[in-house]
Amino acid sequence: MINKNTDILIDKIVKGMQEKKGHDIVVADLSAIGDTICQAFVICTANSPSHAQTLAESIGDTVRKEAATKPTAVDGLRQALWVAMDYTDVIVHIFLPDMREYYDLEHLWADATLTELEDLD
Repeated sequence: MINKNTDILIDKIVKGMQEKKGHDIVVADLSAIGDTICQAFVICTANSPSHAQTLAESIGDTVRKEAATKPTAVDGLRQALWVAMDYTDVIVHIFLPDMREYYDLEHLWADATLTELEDLD
């Protein structure tokens, strides 16, 4: 079960994604799976590399302002085909469509509880 602080962090990450039109958002709760690197993944799709960079910036700003937390690492911003943001208990994945389909994290972690969020228009 995800703890309250992690749940708040996930909410702020999702807010940052939705503010910049991240789509196909999925929260993968990994807390019931033993020996995982984090409690949850938050995954979304970006339309382009610049959109992925904008999403990462929005997530970082929202989480910093509203949850007083910064990522311990951010990787993939240069090409922005797959951006990963490590918040220790939560890892954010921002994919371009082809990369998301190729890596298919939702099915790779099939034991996780997946929550799909509707896109905001």
